Amino acid sequence: MVFGGDFGNALGLVQLDTNVTGTDGDAAEYDSGGATAHPDDAPAGEASTETSDGAETITFDRSGIRAGFLTCLPIALGVGGYGIAFGMLARRAGLSVAESALMSATVLAGAAQIIAVELWTDPIPVAAIVVATLAINLRYSLMGAALGPWLGRLSPLRSYGSLLVMADENWALTMREFQSGSGRGAFLLGTGIAMWVFWVTSTIIGAAAGGAIGDPASYGIDFVLAAVFVALAVELWEGRSTLVPWLVALATAVVAAALVPGQWYILLGGFAAAAVEVVRHDG
Repeated sequence: MVFGGDFGNALGLVQLDTNVTGTDGDAAEYDSGGATAHPDDAPAGEASTETSDGAETITFDRSGIRAGFLTCLPIALGVGGYGIAFGMLARRAGLSVAESALMSATVLAGAAQIIAVELWTDPIPVAAIVVATLAINLRYSLMGAALGPWLGRLSPLRSYGSLLVMADENWALTMREFQSGSGRGAFLLGTGIAMWVFWVTSTIIGAAAGGAIGDPASYGIDFVLAAVFVALAVELWEGRSTLVPWLVALATAVVAAALVPGQWYILLGGFAAAAVEVVRHDG
């Protein structure tokens, strides 16, 4: 989920070394409230796993959830601004407050949701929305794989349950946490809960405000979508090389908007830019 965080840096972290570093001694140590704990001293209900070769212990308990939640609070607060923008856009597209909140609660993917409501017309272009959201969210397969060395040592319920609330920002926080050797397997879940609470709450606020305002265009608020993506573009800027795919996407979208009915110009512009990048890096 892109909420305006540094997505470029987040993807760059995929290439970082994700090997779990072994620890000295029979059991790994992890930091929990400033105290050093061992698997044998774990409180009841705490789940931990340790490989036979003495690799780092991965725990899954409430202290890890709490640490993740508190660490992510400042970022989640910033995410709230984008949630308000999404709520207003959703109301402009015709969704009710309840429908907007339901989408945020079940999808939890900011950029994909914004694209979806921008494509939202009557009749709903299901194929276009599915293809667009799939293309935008494919990066999560790489990001989830990067967490594999740690989450893979937890039960499927805990690992996949944590991945359900993974976004760009809390993924980057979790990678840093895991690579520090803390062994807190529940950290991702804690950060995800913080993101989810702020995203859904801010969506409700934005949707309610959007309904009270009426026509956003009369206040210039209809520009919010463009403003959101300008902010995202600033975060993604990596220098002059970034201009090439951006200009290709712009030119393709402008031509497609004039020739192709509906909102397909958004997808075509994105695919054209992606194709150019593949040719540039593989050629």
